[in-house]
Amino acid sequence: MNEMSAELAGNHRPRVPLARRELLYRAAAGFGGLALTGLLGCERRESGATSVRPAAAPAAPNPRPIVAGPLGPPVPRAKHVIFLYMDGGPSQMDLFDPKPRLNREHGEPIKMQTPATNFNIGNRVMGCPYKFAKHGACGADVSEIMPHVATCVDDLTIIRSMVSDHGEHAAASYFMHSGSPLQGRPSMGAWINYGFGTESQELPGFVVLECGMSPFGGLNCFSNGFLPPAYQACLLSAQLRGVADLEPLPDDRDIQGEKLAVVQSLNRQRAQRIANAAWLENVIGNYEQAFRMQTAVPRVFDFSSETAATLKAYGIDQPRTQPFGTECLVARRLIEQGVRFIELLPPRVDSRANHWDQHSYLERYHRLNAEAVDQPIAALIKDLKQRGLLEETLLLWGGEFGRTPMSQKQPGVEDGRDHNPFGFTMWLAGGGVKGGLVYGATDEYGYYAVENPVHVHDLHATILYLLGVDHTALTYQYGGRDYRLTDVYGNVVGDIVA
Repeated sequence: MNEMSAELAGNHRPRVPLARRELLYRAAAGFGGLALTGLLGCERRESGATSVRPAAAPAAPNPRPIVAGPLGPPVPRAKHVIFLYMDGGPSQMDLFDPKPRLNREHGEPIKMQTPATNFNIGNRVMGCPYKFAKHGACGADVSEIMPHVATCVDDLTIIRSMVSDHGEHAAASYFMHSGSPLQGRPSMGAWINYGFGTESQELPGFVVLECGMSPFGGLNCFSNGFLPPAYQACLLSAQLRGVADLEPLPDDRDIQGEKLAVVQSLNRQRAQRIANAAWLENVIGNYEQAFRMQTAVPRVFDFSSETAATLKAYGIDQPRTQPFGTECLVARRLIEQGVRFIELLPPRVDSRANHWDQHSYLERYHRLNAEAVDQPIAALIKDLKQRGLLEETLLLWGGEFGRTPMSQKQPGVEDGRDHNPFGFTMWLAGGGVKGGLVYGATDEYGYYAVENPVHVHDLHATILYLLGVDHTALTYQYGGRDYRLTDVYGNVVGDIVA
């Protein structure tokens, strides 16, 4: 070793490995600038330009191996889900499950043993006030108040044998959304967002569209529960055309970006100094998501690129259909942007109507509810199909339960029906289900599912299967045990899978 080498060797200080936390702490101030650069870079792209859309929320690891059942291992058929949630409980025997016996015995005591209903007002049979007709190549029966959806029956799987465990609105709504009658569990949309992430860089993976009225059970129906906050729903309003106070002040974009960079830098510095910073990481993520949404959400609600024929098809030119038509068109545009799960809530059609919950005046208000959603739903199905998106988009229609065959006739009011969780109708379309199929059946009164009953847990298991995952494998550990959307129940309904 020469003198210079020896000197260098003698003066050399051994390198001490830098701890990961120390590295992040020293570099934290630069993260805000990096994030801002990325965000502003996204804003520079031309409006409508296609971009690579990495998942904003990471996909969940499968804690268990996927087990091949009778249908074999799940194969992804759907990429997106649109839940057309008819809050309140639409009447199956007045929409998709005709029962001639009801009209023959109208006003007579029902000739079967029935359980106590929610209000237990009467036991006299109520006939259907609407006419039915067969439609499509499959010959499915559809009520006269759903003429537009009737033209789509060859794309539908109509399940007439749905069963729930709960007949009270809030508990049944939680159960339909989360597989549990208790608030605080993750919603189906949150589970799917957790399991599959989102394809959109600018929009959340789970979006709820509403027209000014929350469902029974409130916003807890869309909760992330014990899942990280990144998987909860983002509520968008058709009336507000997005989110209130979303748009920045004029000429404030650059200043806002600089403020965001500073705030994010301080947040990340703080995150390195506390033991459990998961909540702060979610705060950081929410800031970044909101910044991106300022441009993305107004663009989704901007219909200037849509043709007049498209707007007319969705009923956006008519007051009765405009609110839900806006939701349906926005849902299609969100699908095109890669959003994973979208739920649509129906509008209030009258100040006296409580969505589809007609304990009285059923003939009047079921007709009005149907008029508000029928044309937009049919337009959505046809639009997705024409654009080649129906194959990868699973549509689900229905409420938390159905209605009884007996009347709730009260002095001074018109007939209505009580809650019935023992046999009701939902339908699916696209996303790997068989079109033109009527599955299951209820008894002659439409009270109980008597053929191929499909429990809510089975429905959830089937939706996850169509998305490409075994429902027993998508779990999250909380409180010392593994939880899943289907709890410890559920079977895939293989007969409806294409």
